[in-house]
Amino acid sequence: MTELIVENIDAGYGEAQVLWDLNIRVRERSITVLLGSNGAGKTTTLRVISGILRPWRGSVKFNGVDITDLPAYERVNRGIVLVPEGRRLWPQMTVYQHLELGAYTKEARDRFQDNLETVFNLFPRLKERRDQLAGTLSGGEQQMLAIARALMASPKILLLDEPSLGLAPKLVIETLSLIRRLRDERDLTVLLVEQDVYMALQIADYGYILEQGRIILEGDKDTILNSDIVRKAYLGI
Repeated sequence: MTELIVENIDAGYGEAQVLWDLNIRVRERSITVLLGSNGAGKTTTLRVISGILRPWRGSVKFNGVDITDLPAYERVNRGIVLVPEGRRLWPQMTVYQHLELGAYTKEARDRFQDNLETVFNLFPRLKERRDQLAGTLSGGEQQMLAIARALMASPKILLLDEPSLGLAPKLVIETLSLIRRLRDERDLTVLLVEQDVYMALQIADYGYILEQGRIILEGDKDTILNSDIVRKAYLGI
């Protein structure tokens, strides 16, 4: 079973509070989306879940175990893997070297060849460019590589921070279609952070709207799309 539960989280930086009493649940083999505008607290939420930022209050539980006090590397060992905003690639390293780095845990190293084959099947263009420097890839290819690197870690849950950022509309659709495939074909559990409410909800099983550090709405795709709050604030209807 793969389940993530975030309960009553308060968090921030220095004396500046960013999250207030945050509660999120991500169920097994689901795509859960966390939506909101810039500065709403979406990235901070992922930092708390991945162990980069320690919360002031509340708990993070994964598969029934409280992991609030675990460091980030231990969470990766348990299968919580983050694809950060902006891809965070090394321009002078090759595609293959990035994939090697992604196989961080012992389990991932043991499964390296199987995971590599899976990644190259998902991303044939990366296989063609395995010896190419990351800095010479297109924006869409760099996003593929960021996701592929995370998949090399054998994740149980994938945290994706704004994967559509800076991509052309066609590539946004391709990226979101890929995320759906990861759920449907690889049984992967996904928590997706996005600003593009409409596009993200097309692949979502469940969603949350975050505004100024607080959850103001949650529900399935139709519940959120039909909400007056979302229609006016995010869809311009």
